[in-house]
Amino acid sequence: MVSRNKIFNKLDEGTVSEEEVAQEKEMEGTSTAVPFKNLHSREYQGHKKKVHSVAWNCTGTKLASGSVDQTARLWHIEPHGHGKVKDIELKGHTDSVDQLCWDPKHGDLIATASGDKTVRLWDARSGKCSMQTELSGENINITYKPDGTHIAVGNRVCSTVLFQDDELTILDVRKFKPIHKRKFSYEVNEIAWNMTGEMFFLTTGNGTVEVLAYPSLRPLDTLVAHTAGCYCIAIDPMGRYFAVGSADSLVSLWEISEMLCVRTFTKLEWPVRTISFNYTGDYIASASEDLFIDISNVHTGRTVHQIPCRAAMNSVEWNPKYNLLAYAGDDKNKYQADEGVFRIFGFESP
Repeated sequence: MVSRNKIFNKLDEGTVSEEEVAQEKEMEGTSTAVPFKNLHSREYQGHKKKVHSVAWNCTGTKLASGSVDQTARLWHIEPHGHGKVKDIELKGHTDSVDQLCWDPKHGDLIATASGDKTVRLWDARSGKCSMQTELSGENINITYKPDGTHIAVGNRVCSTVLFQDDELTILDVRKFKPIHKRKFSYEVNEIAWNMTGEMFFLTTGNGTVEVLAYPSLRPLDTLVAHTAGCYCIAIDPMGRYFAVGSADSLVSLWEISEMLCVRTFTKLEWPVRTISFNYTGDYIASASEDLFIDISNVHTGRTVHQIPCRAAMNSVEWNPKYNLLAYAGDDKNKYQADEGVFRIFGFESP
């Protein structure tokens, strides 16, 4: 591959080929398509304590936020407007709402996972809990199967210096009952299905990604992905790639068809806590304790923008229809109390 600098030097000398110019333009891909530097963030207040998780519904019109204050909130967001934002509070959990996810086929159904051991399903129109189930430990991660039929929950049953007992539970959404349970003797972090629902991925504290067949949960592959624990995973909405964020501060990009690492993103210096692909699969956002969110071009690996932050980030998620990025972290006010805010980047005006 010919570097940009070589191409520029050759341009000066008049010796660059048309093929090399075309190749560079292709590599630049969409990095000039979105004018990130001209876009702004807006702040949303409502929670009493810090926000752990943000997630968009499938139509990109509602955002959910889960907080240490034991509530989730649903916000109606106008992608191109500046109208008054309405929010609904979801109350019922008795511990932190650590992660939440929307039904990928229904824009008004959302599932929440809490440290109180329960998983709850809510109707966004009424703000009421329609179903709940109690599992065996503190629920840390939750994700929907792309067809909306199953929910996977990762929970921590017991954790000591010498002993780790993490559990994966698969729930049938209609009955909201477990249909699979599997325990692991090692740390299991974020989990995800591929876009077809035929493969299931687990990130582990061993620096590996375990790839299982679904629904059998038969092991297909163990990918030695990083030199430290793997914390988070995101699936490219086009189905080509998945990305893994690690305690080694790197984000790795993997081709699903070959299970090969094709690129790493190296801008962060702290353990990567959260990652997300945009709706076209052309950009990836990643965040950590670094005081910025990195947005990189998936095809070139180059940073195209950085969003400044005032605190470590807990969650970033791109809107499924627009280039709007929701993000939430450990923001504190001047009295060192939790601000309980999240922000959305991508608006044409502040």
